Amino acid sequence: MLFENVRIEAVAYELGPERVSSTDLEEQFSETLARLEIRPGILESLSGIRERRFWPFGTKPSEVATLAARKAIEISGVDPQKIGCMINTSVFRDYIEPSTASLIHGNLRLPDSCLNYDLGNACLGFVNGIFNIAMMVESRMIRHGLVVAGEAGRDIIESTIQQLRREDVSKADFMENIATLTLGEGAVAMILSHRDVAHSNHRINGAVSMAATEHNRLCVASPTLMRSYPSKLLVAGASLIAKTWRLANRTLDRWTDDEIDLYAPHQVSAHNTLAVIRAIGATRSKFKLTFPWLGNTGPVGLPTALALAGEEGQVEEGDHICMMGIGSGLNCMLMSVTW
Repeated sequence: MLFENVRIEAVAYELGPERVSSTDLEEQFSETLARLEIRPGILESLSGIRERRFWPFGTKPSEVATLAARKAIEISGVDPQKIGCMINTSVFRDYIEPSTASLIHGNLRLPDSCLNYDLGNACLGFVNGIFNIAMMVESRMIRHGLVVAGEAGRDIIESTIQQLRREDVSKADFMENIATLTLGEGAVAMILSHRDVAHSNHRINGAVSMAATEHNRLCVASPTLMRSYPSKLLVAGASLIAKTWRLANRTLDRWTDDEIDLYAPHQVSAHNTLAVIRAIGATRSKFKLTFPWLGNTGPVGLPTALALAGEEGQVEEGDHICMMGIGSGLNCMLMSVTW
């Protein structure tokens, strides 16, 4: 779908205060590594993740999403009473019910008329949230919309560490659980507005999406455990993004690597990033990567990369940006932005 009237007013993020290295995590199950004859440092060598950020124990997703949302609202200058829809796209939720969106809506004291709901699509959720808000803005259903995500999943990481300390853990068990140890925590929010009331000219041009749900069991998570098959996910994900790239090339304007100035991808690992680059023939130096120091922050990763690129002067007015997301399931969306 193509858009004419949707603008990004502001992107804001919050990082967890605690830095935890991959070495720190491995030390907690070092006896298992020794028993399985797995070399120390394997977590960083396989993922490229040196460290990640954590919130204090007990932090709820709604708390950190609220922090990021308040910052985005302040940066944008948008009156919160004029926000017509707020979508929470966090993977982790405070409760099964009520919706985490309702908690954030209440924290922000948004108007009663503001639609609010959770949208879940694994790591692709935030880009899907942008797309939903963009459709409402484009059609003039609303003038301003807010997309938020707050990832606070330390419980599943701690549970996985306890699992890996068991004496009956096999090398296969370890490899199926290693993806959980790449997770980091963070929060992000984005304000989108109709061009008639926007102060920014950062334009959402359009997006395309494709699915490969025959791979919907390659990463399965519960509140306390996530099992994945990284090698199979890498191959299937690269194939899906290549198909989605070809669709984008037929659908979106200026969709070649030469015409794209920056890629803001979902942040997974070094191997996954390299597989994506090879699959679409992209220039590696154009990728804004945060996973080496923030880990895999799920749907928070992509918009945080975009915000950091803006802060660090890596994008200028008029630059063409590819926002690239893949979520377990598998689903993929590519979104075109003119900065």
